[in-house]
Amino acid sequence: MEKIEHIGIAVKNLEKSNELFKALLGNPHYKIEEVLSESVKTSFFKVGPNKIELLEASSEDSPIAKHIEKRGEGIHHIAFAVNDIRAEMDRLEREGFKLLNKEPKKGADNKLVCFVHPKSANGVLVELCQEIEE
Repeated sequence: MEKIEHIGIAVKNLEKSNELFKALLGNPHYKIEEVLSESVKTSFFKVGPNKIELLEASSEDSPIAKHIEKRGEGIHHIAFAVNDIRAEMDRLEREGFKLLNKEPKKGADNKLVCFVHPKSANGVLVELCQEIEE
């Protein structure tokens, strides 16, 4: 793993949260994107070299809606940048981690993504992110 790619924060209302984080961080979001496969609308902020991703459910049965219902708003996941997502998935499986998907899928911000089950990472949902080269 290269670095922390972003921290994902589950929110109930993306518009209100964008205003809150704009005031908190001192700069506006730079991108809003919907990820249909995950039923989520995202907004990204830059903080120096780091990123914050706000996530709002776009359907009642999305993983974000379920997360907020169970735990409320707040930190949802931590994402790490990787060079070769498939190799990293293989390595983590060999180390005994449970992956939530067998193949990487397209995520927000031009990334291939895969999630590590929080039960195998001390309660932390971990996302692996590889930049999609076009």
